[in-house]
Amino acid sequence: MNKSVAFLELKYGNIYGGYPNFYAISEIAFLVFEYDTNKIFLESWINNAPVDIITVTSKTNELGHTLGRVKEVVNMKTRRKRPFDETFKLDEAALVQEFNKLRSSKAPIRNFLLKNFKKYRFRDLIVFDGRRDLFLCERAGANFERYNVIDLQKDLNKETEYLFSLNKLSVVVNFELDQSYIRSNNLEYWLHPIAARQIVPKSAAFDAIRLMMVHNEYKLHHADFLIKAQLVLNKIQSTKA
Repeated sequence: MNKSVAFLELKYGNIYGGYPNFYAISEIAFLVFEYDTNKIFLESWINNAPVDIITVTSKTNELGHTLGRVKEVVNMKTRRKRPFDETFKLDEAALVQEFNKLRSSKAPIRNFLLKNFKKYRFRDLIVFDGRRDLFLCERAGANFERYNVIDLQKDLNKETEYLFSLNKLSVVVNFELDQSYIRSNNLEYWLHPIAARQIVPKSAAFDAIRLMMVHNEYKLHHADFLIKAQLVLNKIQSTKA
């Protein structure tokens, strides 16, 4: 096993009133875990471009099962939210202006990733349903060729024949954040205050720390993880019935 492993999580959204297949990165979380020391290093980047994007938040039950999704409009600079109107469309001139505002984000995204790739030593880079995450980072100039990129959702899907969400897996491992500690079924780690301050629910950093705990439970307590996963699936099936 390698001494360190890295995790990458992004938040992104469509330009409000723009194309449905164009995404702007709003947040990046890059986390490194050291197996020898149990140390956690968390780096975050937030996009402050004055652009309105559409965010999609899942409403889940106590089992992490998605009951619905809520769309909101958020300005990346002010963080102000407003209701989403499906009929709202920008004309071509206004859309070009929004694209121009986003151009200045490309270099900071690339520099943030390159800086952390140089700063930390790791071989495995873990993502979760990460094809679009990687594509958006590559579009900004990042290069992942040196790393062994592992999509944990895909690996779990092969083994369990079920497409788990990160919300469900957080229930499987019994994820808990308690100020300076993160806990799961079999694990407990201390967080440096600088890292702990970055972990806000619904943020990229929050997803990165959950992904790390899921990954470590899966790798270090594999048999127990699979049993707990099956128990959650059984409960979901029984509630559907």
